[in-house]
Amino acid sequence: MNQLTSSILIADDDIDVLSALKLALKNEPIHVTTANSPHQVLTLLARKRFSCLLIDLNYTQDTTSGSEGTSLIKAIKEIDKDVPVIAMTGYGNVDIAVEMMKLGANDFIEKPWRNTQLISAIKQQIHHIDTIRDNQKLSQENALLTKNPSINVIAQSKKMRDVLAQIKRIAISDMNVLLTGENGTGKSMLAKYLHQHSTRHSHSFLPVNMGAISETLFESEMFGHTKGAFTDAKEDRMGRFELAEKGTLFLDEIANISINQQAKLLHVLEERQFERVGSNITLNADVRLVSATNGDLSKMVEENQFRQDLLYRLNTVEIRIPALKERVDDIIPLAQHFIAKLCEKYRMPEKTLDSEAIEYLLSYPWPGNIRELNHTIERALFFASNVAISASDLNLPHTVIPPSNVNGTEQSPCNSQEKTLEEIERNIIIERLNRYDFDPHKTAESLGLSRSSYYRRLDKYQLNG
Repeated sequence: MNQLTSSILIADDDIDVLSALKLALKNEPIHVTTANSPHQVLTLLARKRFSCLLIDLNYTQDTTSGSEGTSLIKAIKEIDKDVPVIAMTGYGNVDIAVEMMKLGANDFIEKPWRNTQLISAIKQQIHHIDTIRDNQKLSQENALLTKNPSINVIAQSKKMRDVLAQIKRIAISDMNVLLTGENGTGKSMLAKYLHQHSTRHSHSFLPVNMGAISETLFESEMFGHTKGAFTDAKEDRMGRFELAEKGTLFLDEIANISINQQAKLLHVLEERQFERVGSNITLNADVRLVSATNGDLSKMVEENQFRQDLLYRLNTVEIRIPALKERVDDIIPLAQHFIAKLCEKYRMPEKTLDSEAIEYLLSYPWPGNIRELNHTIERALFFASNVAISASDLNLPHTVIPPSNVNGTEQSPCNSQEKTLEEIERNIIIERLNRYDFDPHKTAESLGLSRSSYYRRLDKYQLNG
C-alpha cells in the first residue's frame, strides 16, 4: 500500500464527478478531500494546508460562465497565495482558460478528462508546491545555521561509552528524549549525536535556546506567523516546529520557559498539530523532540514551577550526562583535542601539555565541565610562552602564580589595549562564568543582564557548547 504523502482538495457540485475523480486517484499516494461548494472550499482551506486544489468553475445549475470559479480562485489566493489551483469545467474555451490563468490558476482541464492527463497535471503541481515550500524552509534553515558537521564524541571513560551506547540504542526510535546534567557537560553536542544516529538524520536538526526566547515572541518563534499577524510581521515566517519537520527539534534550557509557554508547548505535543500566529490553518508537527536541562525538573514540578504533564511528554527516556569529574579518563584526550582545534583556528604552531599541567588538569574538579576545560585551554594557549603548556599557564584557581606575574601585574586577557570591544566582552563573560561555577542566574545577575540578553550573548560568542 502506498503511503499518503500529499493532500489535495477536489471541489465539484456533481457527486458523480467527485466519485469518479476519487476513483481515478485511488492508487496514487494522495489523500483526497472533497467539497461541493465554494463556501466549503474556503472553509476547508482556512483550516488545513493542501498540496493542490482541483476545482470546478461552475456550481449553480445552468450556469456556464465560470464567474463562480473566477471569484473562488481570487478568494483562494487571498488565503494561500502559493497553493496550486487546477481549474476544471465542462464548458471550456480559450478565453475562460486565459482568464483563470491570469487570476492565478496553474493549469486548466476540460471535462471529460483523461485519467492519465489528470494525474500527470496533479503530480506536476504537487511537485511545484513541494519545491516552493522546500526552498522557503531551506532559506530559513540557512539563516538559522541549522546544518551541522558530523559529531565525533571523545569517550574513553566507561561512563561516557555507556552513555553513547544508550543514545545509539534509543536513536532509532521516535521517543522524546530528555538530556540532564550539569552545565557544560556537552548536552547540545550529544543531542546532535543522537540525531545523526536516528532515522531522521537526513532531515534538519534544529536547536532552540529556550532561555533566549522572550514571552511575547514565543508563539511566533516556535510556531511561525503570517504577514500582518502583528506590527512587525512584514512577511510569512516559518516557526521552529515547521522548520524541523521530519527532523529533530532540540529544546535546550527547557527549564527556563514560563508556565504559560509550557501550556502552549504541551498542546502541540499532545495534538501533534499547531497553527501559525494569525492563521487558522492547522499544520502537523512531525518532529522528534530532544530536550535538555541542568535543572531538577522533578523538584520544579513539586514547587509548581513546571507542569508534570509536560515533563511526562518530554522524558519518555531520560539520559543523565556525567560531569567531567566523573569521566577523568576523558580529560586529557579532550584537552589535546581542544589544543589541536584552537591552534588550527588561531593559526598557531601546535602545542603540548607538560607533565605538571597534565597533573593539574586531572586533579582539578571542573565545576564548569567541558566548557570550562575548553576555555581554560584557549586561555592557556595565549599565556604559554613555550611549546609545552605549563601548569601556571592554565591559570586554574589552585595553580601557582605564573613567573611573569611576580611583579603583581595581573595578566588578564581583558587588560590588553589591542583587544576589540567584542573580545573584551567575551573575555569578561568567560571570567564571570568561571567565577560563578557556570551558574547562569548568578552569572547573568553579576553582569546586569536579563535572562534573554545573557543567553543571546552566549550564542553570539559561542559559549553555549
